[in-house]
Amino acid sequence: MRSRQRQNQSDWVAHDQPTAGVERIEAFFQGNAYAMHRHDTYAIGRTLAGVQSFHYQKSMRHSLPGHTIVLHPDEPHDGQAGTHEGFRYRMIYIEPALFHDVLEGKTLPFIDGGVSTDPRLHYALEVLLPRMSSPLQPLEQDEALAELALALAAVSNASPVSASRCFASARRAREYLHAHLDQQVTLDELEQATGRERWRLIRDFRAFYSTSPYRYLTMRRLEVARKRMLQGCTLIDAAMGAGFADQSHMTRHFTKTYGMPPGRWLQIARAQANCVVI
Repeated sequence: MRSRQRQNQSDWVAHDQPTAGVERIEAFFQGNAYAMHRHDTYAIGRTLAGVQSFHYQKSMRHSLPGHTIVLHPDEPHDGQAGTHEGFRYRMIYIEPALFHDVLEGKTLPFIDGGVSTDPRLHYALEVLLPRMSSPLQPLEQDEALAELALALAAVSNASPVSASRCFASARRAREYLHAHLDQQVTLDELEQATGRERWRLIRDFRAFYSTSPYRYLTMRRLEVARKRMLQGCTLIDAAMGAGFADQSHMTRHFTKTYGMPPGRWLQIARAQANCVVI
């Protein structure tokens, strides 16, 4: 894929139409791209050009063209260009829940260091990271996600989850959170909805989704806010419509999650209109 841009390149992010639990992007950045942040999805991608550098697990990592990046849910990281030419990459964000049925009770795969040259991961990503102009068919995507989950498990030697953890209670809590995105949710309510003692429930949820129930709820609200922003809503309307207390409440969580404030994110998202990605 090539990008025809203005002579003076500027940062841009091209978004694919998101599907349930999956979002794909392609982006170009010069200099600093993202401040330290974390999200509750896997971020798995490939550097296309330049040197993609980021702090991860207390060290600076560097990804070159063709390398595979695998960032585990809730692991802090940032992003910047390793050279003055900038870097370009494609990334797919995957909810951990999509891997659990495939892995049949194993722990979520963790790739130490966040960068891999393993050919099994490179091959597994081929279907999931096509050109942005090439949307995936539903069955094609589901099969590719299964292959990726198996490849990640093989490369990372994923082990079984402790028998004391209850997937059914974690799943019920997740379903309750999705049904109450625009409402205040308490731990008492989650306890009643799942029938599981609250502290065990929190451990269950983290074991299977690699984050806490509150953070999971916040992330889903941020997804709603981003959609509303792209549709033309003001920041305050996007925040209130997504279930946040006010705009500043959303901005704090947005910056921690995406590494930039919502106004900057929206500016970069709109910049893709100034380039032709093919």
